[in-house]
Amino acid sequence: MSDYMVQESSGPLAIRYRPIVVWIHWITAALLVTQVFIGFRFGMFPKGSPERMDAFAWHKTVGAAILLLALLRLAVRLLNPPPPYPSDFPKWERFFAVWNHRLFYFLIIALPLTGLAAVSGRAKDGMVALKGGLSLPALPGIGEAGGESFGEIHELLVWSTLVLLVLHIAAALKNQFISDTPVADRMPPFRARR
Repeated sequence: MSDYMVQESSGPLAIRYRPIVVWIHWITAALLVTQVFIGFRFGMFPKGSPERMDAFAWHKTVGAAILLLALLRLAVRLLNPPPPYPSDFPKWERFFAVWNHRLFYFLIIALPLTGLAAVSGRAKDGMVALKGGLSLPALPGIGEAGGESFGEIHELLVWSTLVLLVLHIAAALKNQFISDTPVADRMPPFRARR
């Protein structure tokens, strides 16, 4: 079974991602935007305040959801190739698109794991509390100093993700509104202009 499907379009056949992949993509995108909002928001509250602790609990919970979706998407990707790029898609753009996606896979797995490592240094009873009464096992052997180091790495990865996100959105908009290739057809709801 392939990770993509062929769908009729106004011109030649468009090769598109399967609906399950599209859903995972857009849910992950929504969670990432939510995560960025929560992550910057909890820093605005005073340390130790109930608002900050609540926002931080949401941040950890959304991060866990992103990790689960990323692992699911990676499993789907490893079992099925993505739809091919159109033959007229420039090679330099293909190179950057492929590496942007690879780095995104790395980051949406590394971000929650470095976040988990950062809070593991202060976890009580070996568990990291999430919303809804859920919890994750803390990563063993990480003290407070190790947690601080992982927190710095986590922050660096956040900024790297934001840069990649801006590039990804800019490329998607370019392919939707400017490009003459049907590459926008790969990810619904986008459609090629021709």
